[in-house]
Amino acid sequence: MCEETLLAIDVGTQSVRALAFDLKGKLIDHAQIVYSVPYHSPHSGWAEQDPNFYWESLAECCHKLWNGGKVAAESIAAAALTTQRGTVINLDHSGKPLRPAILWLDQRRAKKLPNLGPIWKMIFNVSRLSKTLYALQSEAEINWLRENEPEILARTVHFLFLSGYLSYKLTGEFVDSIGCMVGYVPFDYRRQTWPSPNHWKWKAIPVKADLFPQLVPPGSKMGCISVEAAALTGLPKGLPLIAGASDKACEVLGSGCLEPHQGCIGFGTTATIGVNFKHYVEPIPLVPPYPSANPGAYNLEVQTFRGFWMVSWFKEQFALKEQEIAQKRGVSTESLLEEMVAKVPPGSLGLILQPYWSPGLRYPGPEAKGCIIGFGGVHKREHIYRALLEGLVYSMREGRERIEKRSKVPITELSVCGGGSKSDQVMQITADVFNLPVRRSKVIEASGLGAAILAAVGSGLYSDIETAAREMTCVGTVFEPNPKSVKIYDELFKKVYSKTYRRLRPLYRVIQSVTGYPEISGKIG
Repeated sequence: MCEETLLAIDVGTQSVRALAFDLKGKLIDHAQIVYSVPYHSPHSGWAEQDPNFYWESLAECCHKLWNGGKVAAESIAAAALTTQRGTVINLDHSGKPLRPAILWLDQRRAKKLPNLGPIWKMIFNVSRLSKTLYALQSEAEINWLRENEPEILARTVHFLFLSGYLSYKLTGEFVDSIGCMVGYVPFDYRRQTWPSPNHWKWKAIPVKADLFPQLVPPGSKMGCISVEAAALTGLPKGLPLIAGASDKACEVLGSGCLEPHQGCIGFGTTATIGVNFKHYVEPIPLVPPYPSANPGAYNLEVQTFRGFWMVSWFKEQFALKEQEIAQKRGVSTESLLEEMVAKVPPGSLGLILQPYWSPGLRYPGPEAKGCIIGFGGVHKREHIYRALLEGLVYSMREGRERIEKRSKVPITELSVCGGGSKSDQVMQITADVFNLPVRRSKVIEASGLGAAILAAVGSGLYSDIETAAREMTCVGTVFEPNPKSVKIYDELFKKVYSKTYRRLRPLYRVIQSVTGYPEISGKIG
């Protein structure tokens, strides 16, 4: 049994990775294709990409793995996909893309919003959720297409997330995993299926139900690799493709966090904190818990939209010197930034950053902006960078408190994964801000490992997800909190950070109304 190999294909925002695991969760080998251009912006705030670009990058990545010499395609027992969330694709009757994919990063908004009728309008007004509804409707790509590209929507026969599109390209079947349903579509998150015909979401986002794919639970067989896909990727024809889950859901599973007291922080392009929960609980009202990689369960999650994208932003805007030095030394820019952070004391001498570089749906709201406060003559670039990292971790602690308040279950264990977890400084800041021992996943590619766990269960190599997770996950380094740093962070969080957004929110709204940025959501018409 131990000779079986499991393939996880992780299609992210910046790159695609093909990862081969054994049945103990050991990473045998991996390949990565970094996108030369992650997305195109034909207009300010837009983020689009050719759907075939993802498919061709996936195929190239598979061949790169085979060419590494450590993994033979014939040894693969099963494969599973995990992808970025919320990226949508329109296909015509022949399965060809009608337009570029709209990425989750895209900031366009619909302005002419569908009318739900007087009864639903009254319900949302009474519950004080009208603004959240407006934001949801304006974010929905289908509503934007109806307003701006009605001919494209009229020709659309299949409306898929990136996960569903790649599943189609691999198997020829229009099928997707329930675990990948995260986005602005009329999905019933409570029942984890497409809603009944009279559900309010069909009024909020009017669209034909038959445009959406068949859904299967994570860990179920979706289909087999087709002849065409085998020829392009080198994957064996007939290889089972097992339903995976979204990248964040797979991170939780790949970190071994199956109980509600086990928090998982994913420091990726989007930073998230989440727990696996058996019951439907909205971590923020009207913001649903997303489907878990564990069938029938939910991920209670709070996210900071840009997350560790902000590290790339800092490098581009403020770290040109470090980039030049790193290139000369033959080391990564991140290693030099680590040295910078280590020189700055916890709390960054009072410099505090609120990491809302992009607006949110409810908290933060659509008017949200980022801020940095506490500047003095002593502060330099390294203080800004450390404050950036601390601000991201503060936002995760705030998320923890929201989840605990809603779930009534304290988070007493914390695992961290994703690219940001490679930083010892980030891990130590997290331990100190949370005042908890923080575990770094032994396999940094936790989303890929989560997909491999599902592949193992779906192919019958393990009897259930709990057994597979126990056998395939393990803890790497543990970072203990420093009492002196804990005291500083606790005071700054409670007395400053946690009050910043609430106090600045009225000013953000003024800025929004004066400048039009972020774009104000439309009104129901």
